[in-house]
Amino acid sequence: ELSGISVDCMVSTKSMKFRENILFTHRGLSGPAVLQISSYWLPGESLMFQFLPDLDWISYLKEVQQQSPKKTIKEVLSQVMAQKLVQALLSELPVASKMLQHMNLKDLENLHRLLSDFRLKPNGTEGYRTAEVTLGGVDTNFISSKTFEVRHTKGLYFIGEVLDVTGWLGGYNFQWAWSSGWAAGQYV
Repeated sequence: ELSGISVDCMVSTKSMKFRENILFTHRGLSGPAVLQISSYWLPGESLMFQFLPDLDWISYLKEVQQQSPKKTIKEVLSQVMAQKLVQALLSELPVASKMLQHMNLKDLENLHRLLSDFRLKPNGTEGYRTAEVTLGGVDTNFISSKTFEVRHTKGLYFIGEVLDVTGWLGGYNFQWAWSSGWAAGQYV
């Protein structure tokens, strides 16, 4: 139902966070933030999502509550996020059809928590078949950082993504492949 919807989001694990769009697809979550965080996510671990991180949800909701008290929370959120996403998120709380004038501070705090600290435990990845980000490779401790030759095997070189070097999205892996290839090429 959410396929094709994109939203600005801060996505985090216990050790890392990325702020980019997330994209709902017919198979799950994707988009720059999800692809970036996937290198740091461990199976069984939850991801935390902060929707529209620039928006101070409590202040925004209180302001709209004063200006338009007869609007429902669903109507208000649908002004800043896709209506289908709002509907899916609000299914977690019994306030979707509640008018703002009837929402108390606890309701607003629960809504804030939902939108600022939504937790989801992925059941897996698409695997190597569709991977855009991978980890692992030849241990760089065994490679000369100047020549890219294996320290104990003369004439054997490793470059690019075959090495255990992981770049973020945005061309870093391409740059690493070209730069390491150029450097090794000086000595081959």
